[in-house]
Amino acid sequence: MDRFGDLDVFAHVVTAKSMSAAGRELKLSPAVISKRIRRLEERLGVRLLQRTTRQLSLTEAGQGFYERVVSILSSIEDAEAWVASGAGQARGTLRVSAPTSFGRLHIAPHLKPFLDANPMVTVDLILSDSFVDIIAEGFDLAVRIADLQDSSLVAKRLAPNHRVLCAAPDYVATRGIPASIEELSHHTLIAHNADQWRLDGPSGPVGVRVNGPIRTNSSEVVREALLAGVGIALRSTWDVGPELKTGQLVRVLPDYSVGKRVAVYAVYPSRRHMEQKVRVFVDYLAELYGATPYWDAGLDL
Repeated sequence: MDRFGDLDVFAHVVTAKSMSAAGRELKLSPAVISKRIRRLEERLGVRLLQRTTRQLSLTEAGQGFYERVVSILSSIEDAEAWVASGAGQARGTLRVSAPTSFGRLHIAPHLKPFLDANPMVTVDLILSDSFVDIIAEGFDLAVRIADLQDSSLVAKRLAPNHRVLCAAPDYVATRGIPASIEELSHHTLIAHNADQWRLDGPSGPVGVRVNGPIRTNSSEVVREALLAGVGIALRSTWDVGPELKTGQLVRVLPDYSVGKRVAVYAVYPSRRHMEQKVRVFVDYLAELYGATPYWDAGLDL
């Protein structure tokens, strides 16, 4: 019995939301698709899909099963691609998109060891704080700092992204430190492309409206204003870690931060037939940063 084949059929049906559409993708008739789904449900002893004349929907058991099936199939594809590309040497131009500050601080300084190890690769690193459609714009991969739980692209987590509230000592000396999240509304808040901060605190999620005197599309402008003592900002430790360690910045309301689902990711269109140049660069960054990235060393998070 082709168990993995049935899992692949099930995943295609869920993604396509139609047995007919899944059949067209797999070049199988709707009758065969239906038979294989029914066989899978009989083997498991549970109903995975609710069928109506107009649509298919997952049952509770089907939803949990689908999440695990996707992970299994993804691992199989990854293993096959790894074997297929293992004999080849990384070569060609690697087009990478990354956020401006992160790329400048944590990609550019580390390119030389990567290029030394992969002399047949040329890196075309494009830095921008705007969202980039990597497929439409011809990028091999993008580094993104976000919650990518629902991304349609393949995403590999490279590192955690801790974001903390902080201010310069000059600001604190003048305005004081807020004693509660409610007191933030009486302080000067500076942000990059945000009208509200969504934070996790001791009592759960909370939203903080940002209405400071500076509005900017540049993360680096916020950083410079923060260091100059303009106000309180929500910054990633990869951006302000050194200043927190030296005392140029101090933590504010340390019990509040951004949820752990926001992280540093490498995203790319597909694991299938991934080029070796993409694979080695993603692996290089993952090893370079790791579960406890160097920029968090020495910080109390």
